[in-house]
Amino acid sequence: MKTRLKDFLLILLVFAVMAALLVLAYKFRREGWLFWALVVLAAPSLAAFIFGAPFVPASMEAARAMTEAAGLKPGETVYDIGCGDGRVVYLAVRDYGVKGVGVELSPLVYLLARVRGLLWRSGAEIKLGDFRWHDLSGADAVFCYLSGEVLATLEAKLQKELKPGARVISLVYKFPNWKESRTCGCGGLPIRVYIKE
Repeated sequence: MKTRLKDFLLILLVFAVMAALLVLAYKFRREGWLFWALVVLAAPSLAAFIFGAPFVPASMEAARAMTEAAGLKPGETVYDIGCGDGRVVYLAVRDYGVKGVGVELSPLVYLLARVRGLLWRSGAEIKLGDFRWHDLSGADAVFCYLSGEVLATLEAKLQKELKPGARVISLVYKFPNWKESRTCGCGGLPIRVYIKE
């Protein structure tokens, strides 16, 4: 099966599970705790899809190109913001010997990343939550595949927290105010590299 078809099926699976949780929540709306448990599982995933960070995995080729573009060195610390199923951070840890942390908002996609981590036997840590809650000051490199307002919010956070010389690698989308250090590509998609001054 082609990689992009697998990714499409993965997206479809996440949507189906999210829809099923919302249908179950409606069905059990009078059950109190069960209703709220289902809403808590589905709401962050739905919010991510609506407000600018939908689960759209980068291809494995793009993930490899992003890790190459970062110029990673063993022992460095990397963060993947909106890590999705974890493929970028898992590749970075496996291929470059870095310490990797992925941050994912959607509980459903977070669980998917944890399963992928078990299958890959990766040493990367996947955290559930909003990137705004995490201290990124220890990062040597940060990966992202985000757009719009989410990217602008991340830019402000990285401007405050990142140390000079840290690299930020964004697949496709530009940061609103930063100047790119260089751009490379993979399959027609731009990979933008920024260096914190």
